[in-house]
Amino acid sequence: MRIFLTGATGFIGSAIVPELLKAGHQVIGMTRSDAGARALQEAGAEVHRGTLEEPESLRRGAEKADAVIHTAFDHDFSRFVENCQKDSRVIHAMGEALKGSKRPLVITSGTGLGNSELGKPASEDVCNLEHPNPRVASELAGNALLDEGVNVSVVRLPQVHNTVKQGLISPLVEIAREKGVVGYVGEGRNRFPAGHLSDVALLYRLVVERAEPGARYNAVGEEGITTRDIAEALGRGLKLPVVSIPAEQATAHFGWMAMFAGLDFPASSEKTRRVLNWNPTGPGLLADLDAMDYGSLAA
Repeated sequence: MRIFLTGATGFIGSAIVPELLKAGHQVIGMTRSDAGARALQEAGAEVHRGTLEEPESLRRGAEKADAVIHTAFDHDFSRFVENCQKDSRVIHAMGEALKGSKRPLVITSGTGLGNSELGKPASEDVCNLEHPNPRVASELAGNALLDEGVNVSVVRLPQVHNTVKQGLISPLVEIAREKGVVGYVGEGRNRFPAGHLSDVALLYRLVVERAEPGARYNAVGEEGITTRDIAEALGRGLKLPVVSIPAEQATAHFGWMAMFAGLDFPASSEKTRRVLNWNPTGPGLLADLDAMDYGSLAA
């Protein structure tokens, strides 16, 4: 297939490109920069210029493809709600290009949308449209396109990691350096789900190849790692003390990360593994945190 991949030069997208190419697919990678274009060409992908601020540019990319994988997202969390709405507009634009065909559109969301109740592992069969996470806008857009006959499926992401980045955990490194301590909220029993980058890239390929309308998949290798265990791993790497932050002081300590730092959102991938025969093999989150070269990270 000719697959249009948004976010093709990003953390996750840059791992999906070789995964698709080695499986025999052609990749049309979206980028906004000359450096990104060079990287895509060197990887063996076709270049498509586009930006999330111009949904029409993504629609044009979708028009010339047999399938679309959408991983691009603006990660400026100071404008998180606005960026989730921007994602909705982009999804609708690409969906317009795919109407009247069976060409699949794989969009991206978060595992939290599969939570039916607090503390219960999120599942693929749940779509909690009342969830407070603004990323619900992405799944609402996907549902609207499904109703219009577009072949939409969803990959829900946990904390995607390798030894360079770890999703929402990466900002905790900068907060820890600023504060001089590694913090966790309360007793630190709340859990983050995780998935290794290589396993996540493989999952996107399996999902676009299956092309099942309305299907949702959890890219979860580990159901839940406690934030205290995460903080202790960061403390070892940064050589900083690890402390409990009272819940009432979380906003002052974590800033925008406070909305996530105390959440308990484990997630299951039992159905994803069974349906797609997907068996994660990458290192665990704590292993990657222990193997990370903290000295090479910008202080």
